[in-house]
Amino acid sequence: MFDKKNHWQNVYQQKSSTDVSWYQETPEISLELIGNAGVDCNEAIIDVGGGSSRLVDHLDTAGYTNLAVLDISEQALIQAKNRLGERGVSIDWFEADITQFDAPHPFSLWHDRAVFHFLTETADRQNYMRVLSHALRPGGHLIISAFAIGGPEKCSDLEIVQYDLKKLQAELGEGYDFVEETDELHITPAQKEQKFIYFRFIKKS
Repeated sequence: MFDKKNHWQNVYQQKSSTDVSWYQETPEISLELIGNAGVDCNEAIIDVGGGSSRLVDHLDTAGYTNLAVLDISEQALIQAKNRLGERGVSIDWFEADITQFDAPHPFSLWHDRAVFHFLTETADRQNYMRVLSHALRPGGHLIISAFAIGGPEKCSDLEIVQYDLKKLQAELGEGYDFVEETDELHITPAQKEQKFIYFRFIKKS
């Protein structure tokens, strides 16, 4: 049976945070969508699969004070904590498989760049949606980014699922109102192109 945790531990042990294909020094589109959501700086925000992403650094600098990062890889979280130093003390760090996560409190914004598209099994996607439904408060904002139709078919040697709006809405069901979407042509550290698409929804009250 495939060991997801071991896979991602190995990825982050073998590569620095700036060498992984999804690295962004400044995650501009994520920051723009979070800004568009208009959540207050003290509201709870979680970066799902955030690993060693720089998003939390930028949110902290922008004055957001109630931040959380979740990743299945302890090594990824260690990299982020080491980078942030004392700034990371006030951030909640969750080492967990998102399909099994038990959120300790509701979040006002859920951000996922390139986690959901790794869930190729129906049961895993259903569990993700169950966790999301429990963790995101009514009226909360959902931001999901995935490989777009026509983008990569694999990442980190794993199969992925490409998405467009209709396909993602079929997974989400009726509980979320679509707000906006944005395309991105991401250039990896190896100078390869990856087609991403970002979506923002609001959870119905």
